Amino acid sequence: MIGAEGLTCRLGEFALRAVDLTVDAAEHFVILGPPGSGKTVLLECLCGLRRIDAGRVLIGEEDVTALEPRRRAMGYVPQDYAILPHLSVEENIGFGLRVRGADRAERTRKVAAMTDMLKIGRLLGRRPQGLSGGEKQRVALARALILSPRVLLLDEPVSALDEATRQEICSEISRIQKRLGLTTLHVSHNLEEALSVADRAGILMNGEFKQIGTLDDLLRRPRTADLARFMRCGNIFDGQAESDGSRSAINVDSGRIIVNGTYRGAVSVVVRPENIVVEERRAEQSLGENHFPVGLGRASDLCNYVRVDLDGPLAMVAHLSPAAYGALVRRARRELIARLDCEQIHVIEESRDSPPHRSRAD
Repeated sequence: MIGAEGLTCRLGEFALRAVDLTVDAAEHFVILGPPGSGKTVLLECLCGLRRIDAGRVLIGEEDVTALEPRRRAMGYVPQDYAILPHLSVEENIGFGLRVRGADRAERTRKVAAMTDMLKIGRLLGRRPQGLSGGEKQRVALARALILSPRVLLLDEPVSALDEATRQEICSEISRIQKRLGLTTLHVSHNLEEALSVADRAGILMNGEFKQIGTLDDLLRRPRTADLARFMRCGNIFDGQAESDGSRSAINVDSGRIIVNGTYRGAVSVVVRPENIVVEERRAEQSLGENHFPVGLGRASDLCNYVRVDLDGPLAMVAHLSPAAYGALVRRARRELIARLDCEQIHVIEESRDSPPHRSRAD
């Protein structure tokens, strides 16, 4: 387990503000957030590379705040890998062991075991200058893991790699993390990367965690409209809610959305693009609850799904399967409707500081 309690670090006009975080043993936790939110600064504070102004850093029950970095039992892989250019791959991986006083035989044995696990034994005699991005990442990971850290810190580990290599390295990191049962903090600004590895994640903005939870929570139950936008919720409508008991009607621009739960006043309605159903309107079919007339606008084929702008009184974005989109295109001259399921609609109240007027549980 690694934790931060009230961690504060000021850097000019920027500051981490009393950050509280607990990552469980063997958990893979991803720190998400836009550029400049403080993700790298937080990792540097945790591993001791940056002095903090207030708060504590804990590993298990031990307060390591005053310990120098090499005594915190953390493996850190920075964004630029920090591979020493004048050393071979073998020497880079074994560098920390040499600093600790391990003899040549121990270094050779441990380097061989680590490179076997990461499948980079063929690289041992090479210099870093000739390595690919993926190879450099594996070398940096091996150098961090060879010291048997209690916690692994990864700063944007695949940001500089091409898409295919990025997916491969993420799979490798996840495999090793689970095999070793290693508590891992992984900084990223890429949602697909987080989805591929995370047990839980937290969104850091302006030096503060705005929400921490499972990826399901962050994707489908964001606390604010800003978080919904960051998590690519796609359809965010501001409106006024009125309730008749267990359900509420929310009046948005050019539409009225019915939701479960009791809400009153200013709210935002969030509907993820993959939860919008687009279908042909049957002859004489009236528009029922949460049914909206739409037309097919701009479409982008993103391999696993097609992102479609839906034109209509209530402009929306939908993610459709290629087969479903193709079928709709063939019926383009017929009327289409977008259908929203009450169970898939998330409501954000404008002020979360005031007592909420609602009866449903998120």
